[in-house]
Amino acid sequence: MSALTGRLYLVPAPLDFGCAQQSPLEDSMPLQTLRVAATLQHWVCENAKSTRAYLKRVGELVPLAAPIQAQSLLELPREVHKKGDHQGGFDARPLLAAALQGHDVGLVSEAGMPAVADPGSSVVRAAHQLGLAVVPLVGPVSLLLALAASGLNGQNFAFVGYVPSDAAERAQRVKALEALALKTQQTQLFIETPYRNQALLATLLQTLQPGTRLATSSGLTLPAARNLSADVKTWRAQAWVLDNATPTVFAIGP
Repeated sequence: MSALTGRLYLVPAPLDFGCAQQSPLEDSMPLQTLRVAATLQHWVCENAKSTRAYLKRVGELVPLAAPIQAQSLLELPREVHKKGDHQGGFDARPLLAAALQGHDVGLVSEAGMPAVADPGSSVVRAAHQLGLAVVPLVGPVSLLLALAASGLNGQNFAFVGYVPSDAAERAQRVKALEALALKTQQTQLFIETPYRNQALLATLLQTLQPGTRLATSSGLTLPAARNLSADVKTWRAQAWVLDNATPTVFAIGP
């Protein structure tokens, strides 16, 4: 690795993207992370519009090294968003040309830690291939916050992404995840796209065994955050509902 090459910083973003209200950035983001983000002028991002909005919030707390309009923002391709980039097949090395020229580059997603339940792993892999230093910064990770709040097994867990949108396929997938969780004692974490929270919750309550524990975490890091955890029998008795528009992490286990 040459001393003249830049570093790849993995820059977390607040978890309030897509929420009805935003919380003060300093409530969930460490100041040192914001300071590093403010020094960067080259970005690889999930969405340029949301990244500009994030940088505007950063700039209100820490002066940016360059105006937002002067920042270089390269978006990951749409097919990477849809199919993911963790299995290879996408060469992200061209996106890191600025780092090879000596500039530090930031990788950012719309919410949380890039490359964790979000695209970006191909960029991290490319940085390692190019001999660039990879530096993850501290910030909120929704999966770990939800796991900690669930009361489920935090020693053995898996994030399985999204469940199918088709009702029959979704129910089949839920049964398979439950069987795995009960057999291995492994907590199963998954998420859903906006406005499908209630549909997924209905499938879970119809499909899971009464004694299986179900946990949900909605609006994490926000004042109105809501963490629920109980066996399915209790969920049915309480008739709890979820805000359909608020990002939610679901977890099941014994």
